[in-house]
Amino acid sequence: MTPHQLQSRILHRDAALIVLDKPAGLAVHPGPRTAESLERHLDALRFGNRERPRLVHRLDRDTSGCLLLARHAKAVRRLGRLFASAQVRKIYWAVVEGTPQSDEGVIDRPLKKETRREGWRMVTDPAGQRAVTRYSVLGRGDGIAWLELAPETGRTHQLRVHCAGEGFPILGDPVYGSGTTTAPMHLHARSIALPPRGTHAALTVTAPPSEHMMAALRKCGYRP
Repeated sequence: MTPHQLQSRILHRDAALIVLDKPAGLAVHPGPRTAESLERHLDALRFGNRERPRLVHRLDRDTSGCLLLARHAKAVRRLGRLFASAQVRKIYWAVVEGTPQSDEGVIDRPLKKETRREGWRMVTDPAGQRAVTRYSVLGRGDGIAWLELAPETGRTHQLRVHCAGEGFPILGDPVYGSGTTTAPMHLHARSIALPPRGTHAALTVTAPPSEHMMAALRKCGYRP
């Protein structure tokens, strides 16, 4: 990714933060099998600052949409406090296989990390950490559904495990999905909302749907 390509994906920028429209397929952190990552390119988002912007939360590699970056250390602390006190509201769009019976509902399933020989994954477990997701159905079509997901907690893989556990896995999920499709994962961080911050007014930033999700969204009634 070139600096220009990365800068073109900025949805909002002010003195304290940047909201980036992260593309699906780009990891935010490098890993043993992931040399390419957003962290490698953060210098392109300095815009004259001495400090590189820093990640204050994360999205899975295959999840697209709103990703929040702090532009300096003071902003890292302030935004960290907002996340810790659940004052940051995130909305996701997902296309799932199958359709929920109800048009809206609450998924309350504690989650726990389980390590196996082939790797780790999150599982539902009464002894796990509290995890709550609210959902509403925005459209249905051809055996799939378009959901709005509002997590009340921020557990790893929460939305993916919750949807799969309810019987409607996210389309293309390589870990918790049905394994019946090779499509990229259809999970998108649609918006992020922050309360007033000092001299900054309340802020809501929205990311357009990722291109790889458009065909499925249209089947469910989405119209740009």
